[in-house]
Amino acid sequence: MSGNGLSYGEQGGEAAPELAQEAAPTTAPSVSAAFGLFSSDTKKNEDLKQMLESSKDSAKLDAMKRIVGMIAKGKNASELFPAVVKNVASKNIEIKKLVYVYLMRYAEEQQDLALLSISTFQRALKDPNQLIRASALRVLSSIRVPIIVPIMMLAIKEASSDLSPYVRKNAAHAIQKLYSLDPEQKEMLIEVIEKLLKDRSTLVAGSVVMAFEEVCPDRIDLIHKNYRKLCNLLVDVEEWGQVVIIHMLTRYARTQFVSPWKLALTCCNLPQDGDVAEEYNENNFYESDEEQKEKDQKVKKTYTMDPDHRLLLRNTKPLLQSRNAAVVMAVSQLYWHLAPKSEAGIISKSLVRLLRSNREVQYIVLQNIATMSIQRKGMFEPYLKSFYVRSTDPTMIKTLKLEIMTNLANEANISTLLREFQTYVKSQDKQFAAATIQAIGRCATNITEVTDTCLNGLVCLLSNRDEIVVAESVVVIKKLLQTQPAHHGEIIKHMAKLLDNITVPVARASILWLIGEYCERVPKIAPDVLRKTAKSFTNEDDLVKLQILNLGAKLYLTNSKQTKLLTQYVLNLGKYDQSYDIRDRTRFIRQLIVPNEKSGALSKYAKKIFLAQKPAPLLESPFKDRDHFQLGTLSHTLNSRATGYLELSDWPEVAPDPAVRNVEVPESAKEWTAILNKTKKEKPTEKFYSESEEEEEDSASTRTTETESGSESEKEPKEESSSGESSGSSSSTEGSSDSESEESTAKRTSGAAEESDTEDIKKKEKEISKTRSTCSSSDTESASSEESSSNSKSESDSKSDSDDEKSKNAISTKKEEKTVQDRKAPNKQDVFLLDLDDFYPVTTPVAVPAAAVLSPSLTADLEGLSLSGSSVINVTTQVFVPTKMHEMLHRMTGKGLSAHYQFSRQPCIFGDRMVSVQVTLKNTTDQKIDNIHIGEKKLPPGMRIHEFNPIECLEPEKSVTVSMGIDFCDSTQTASFQLCTSF
Repeated sequence: MSGNGLSYGEQGGEAAPELAQEAAPTTAPSVSAAFGLFSSDTKKNEDLKQMLESSKDSAKLDAMKRIVGMIAKGKNASELFPAVVKNVASKNIEIKKLVYVYLMRYAEEQQDLALLSISTFQRALKDPNQLIRASALRVLSSIRVPIIVPIMMLAIKEASSDLSPYVRKNAAHAIQKLYSLDPEQKEMLIEVIEKLLKDRSTLVAGSVVMAFEEVCPDRIDLIHKNYRKLCNLLVDVEEWGQVVIIHMLTRYARTQFVSPWKLALTCCNLPQDGDVAEEYNENNFYESDEEQKEKDQKVKKTYTMDPDHRLLLRNTKPLLQSRNAAVVMAVSQLYWHLAPKSEAGIISKSLVRLLRSNREVQYIVLQNIATMSIQRKGMFEPYLKSFYVRSTDPTMIKTLKLEIMTNLANEANISTLLREFQTYVKSQDKQFAAATIQAIGRCATNITEVTDTCLNGLVCLLSNRDEIVVAESVVVIKKLLQTQPAHHGEIIKHMAKLLDNITVPVARASILWLIGEYCERVPKIAPDVLRKTAKSFTNEDDLVKLQILNLGAKLYLTNSKQTKLLTQYVLNLGKYDQSYDIRDRTRFIRQLIVPNEKSGALSKYAKKIFLAQKPAPLLESPFKDRDHFQLGTLSHTLNSRATGYLELSDWPEVAPDPAVRNVEVPESAKEWTAILNKTKKEKPTEKFYSESEEEEEDSASTRTTETESGSESEKEPKEESSSGESSGSSSSTEGSSDSESEESTAKRTSGAAEESDTEDIKKKEKEISKTRSTCSSSDTESASSEESSSNSKSESDSKSDSDDEKSKNAISTKKEEKTVQDRKAPNKQDVFLLDLDDFYPVTTPVAVPAAAVLSPSLTADLEGLSLSGSSVINVTTQVFVPTKMHEMLHRMTGKGLSAHYQFSRQPCIFGDRMVSVQVTLKNTTDQKIDNIHIGEKKLPPGMRIHEFNPIECLEPEKSVTVSMGIDFCDSTQTASFQLCTSF
């Protein structure tokens, strides 16, 4: 990067002769070389100046390209500023663009010269070309002179109303520059920000939010009306804008929504096929209905997720697939800070994917994973092998991976991790090897089952040739022995023997502390250790000297007969030591343990002071206290508050009024919406008539099936068409085809003209019931007649019933049609590979018996008729859906939520090794149940579950069927999981 000053090789031509004259007497060859270098640079710049002053645009354009190329290479081109600025008013657009690129780079350095062309910049703000307008605004905001603040303010206001979103984007960028130049303009700039926040362009959104964060991050009221718009635009915003918006919305959500971590968990078990497990709670059984209702109300008051909260989580989820690591990290921190704990697990896979990036990205991601893994180990346990250390990893990456593996250690995987750690201890990277020994010590402290194993392994490391490994092992063993000192006297003796060979001060001090602390358990060794260390006292490190003094004091109090003279000798040595810390400690110990006339009352308690039982040290992760910083921020990386850091507020106890986010729709917009909806409804109806007239001539059975399976928009015309068929059903189908088409056309015309009349609707309902009864008795039924004939008697008897019963039949027909439509609706959606989890799983359709007995030839004929889009007959393979249901969750145990399941016997769409399971959830209470989803899973090794998508709301007395997949690993083990709800 080029600096503001000129380097030796970038001086002007005038300085070169002076340097040559001064250096000539001593270094003539080098001077001539330097002179040649400067002269070539000067000549080159002179050529560029001549080209810029040329009358030909081609020469100017070539010169500007070369100058911009110099800037891109990091060379200093500031001395060409006067020649370049003359071309700012060039009529050639290409030259003008390059001139503005140059001016944006050097306008801040050459402010006086840039001010001379300020009138040209103002004229360029009204240029027809949007790039010129935007570049002029950027150059204007780059001139850091307070005198032009009013001009900049006016230019920003005009640019914020520009028709081009690119110009408005640059206006948002200029806001930050103007605010840093003159903070007194804050109120006027907030008005511009408020205006730009309403902009619907994805190009502007990221820049204006960045300006908002810089100028007025505390003005949350500006975001209320634009919150939903920003959530919906988020996917289409450019990548760096997405990062800024996500961080802002994270802070916003923490002030507007209540905590989602207050969930009512309902535990349930899902056994393998045939093994039904029922759980009954005696307390729930004997409780009265009133007590049960009171408990239900308390649970329901716990938490209900705000729809706007859910909107934010749903719209940011696809960004986990982003190619930009910063976007993935931003979404991950949003889910960590805002999502329910049961949903936060989806970020783990995306973060592990980022570990394939360069080492700088890995470092940031691993730091955040290390913080997450302390609180929620289950998120990253399935990806444990992704954190194994590679030989090519730098030390900082190795240490972070080691930290994460230590956080994830538990009884199940500790044996695997210890074998991995054994390899790391042998690493040539001594810093990493020392960190591995510390990790072994932490595992031994946290998992009591392997404490002895780890301790024995560390003792074996004491014979290692590497001094650093031995020293670190001594330090860790010292901490571990504090937890069980009575059982490890032999280890203390072994470490005392190593004292002659170990030279690392920390290790020597640790051994001396251990011997002094437990001197009563090694009464023969401790005095001899003091004797040896007293000889080398003057040559020891200050840390070791302090421990020698402590050892002497403890032995003086416990074994004064053998060590009294030796301790006095050590105290005399410390009295004249060069370090004042040693001298002070010596005087303190002498007054405390050696009683005399001047000794105070403390000398009586010397034994209790020196030999008091010390608490065992806690081996904790260095990332334990970082969770109070927002993940993904510079403050979290540095573990200290950085300039500009905005803290996340605590969750409010009561959510503010959500109505502040409602946006009023103008009346004109409502009218246009109504017109568009009406047009959409009319167009498919016309298309239906043109197709149905041709299909009516095929067969009566086909028309009957079409009538019952029509879409919602085509429902009424089809019903009228079937009534036309009923008038001539006593005769043959061929003879009455002409009259049927005429009658159906007439009825369609009248139905379309009087669609809103309530009386006609009642007539249509009666005709529908007649049509159903007549069609069931027709002699021209196709293969589907077997099903309809079984009910023909009961339907024909219904003619004599009242009009109310007929209308009920009509309503039930509409419900059947709607069910068919709902089943086929997902086929029309565009399903993307990355968004499969966002769609609700399609429930397994129950096969129609008539479709199950179709012959292969008839199946081919039906496929040739192109009826798959409008017919209820689905040509499928023969399948059998068992009707036997097993109870998964009793309504008493589930606080009103009951769950049953069945095995559909169909290939599972979630995986070839998974079993397809249909779960029917029913709300038996009188209040709705929100956010039904699968929570914590307790599965045997190897077993997997593909969860169903969360059910946002289940109305009272309603039921819903969802599909999920379970890989039982070809065993009869039970799949246990929690069914989480919020009332």
